[in-house]
This record gives sequence, C-alpha cells and structure tokens, in this order.
Amino acid sequence: MNEVKPINLVGVTACPSGVAHTYMAAESLETAAKAAGCDVHVETQGQIGIENQLSTAAIKAADVVILTNDIGIKNEDRFKGKLVLRVSSGDLIGKSPIIVKKLMAKLAEV
Repeated sequence: MNEVKPINLVGVTACPSGVAHTYMAAESLETAAKAAGCDVHVETQGQIGIENQLSTAAIKAADVVILTNDIGIKNEDRFKGKLVLRVSSGDLIGKSPIIVKKLMAKLAEV
C-alpha cells in the first residue's frame, strides 16, 4: 500500500446566490486541505465576480481540481486534462475534511 501524501489541489466555489455558500465552501476547503498538509488554492465566483483567480501555474501543478456543482463554473475549460471532482457547496462546507482525506488516499493508490 502506498503512503498517503499531501496533495496539491485547486478549487473553484460558486453557488446560485453567489454570497454565503460560495465563501463558506472556499474557507472550509482551504482549512481542511491545509490541516492535511496539502497545498491549496481556491477561487471564488461570487456575486462580486471572480476573486483569487487561479493562476495557470497553480492549475498545472494541481493533482486534483475540486469544483462546486451548484451552478456552472466560469472558464471551466482551464481544467481540461486534469482530474476533476464535482461536489456541492454544502458538501464542501460540511464534509471538506472527509473529502480531502479520501482524495489523498485515492491518489496514493495511483
């Protein structure tokens, strides 16, 4: 069995209203990933537009991309060829530590 190592991940969060859940999901993902020792960058697509836009370098370096599936993500074509996980903003808010741990374990199998 392979050792579970921290991963490099990027995420984009958005919700229908573009207010609370967008930012709560981003904060939860960042907190869980950092607690697991992962490198994490999260872009928000909220009511005031795109914030913390992911750089090309961050996307290229990512082992996995996490996208919320509550509404469409702008510029999603940036992630072509990357491993993408789609989850609801509610799941990111409530289950980010579990999601990150499962991703780390899954990537260790590869």
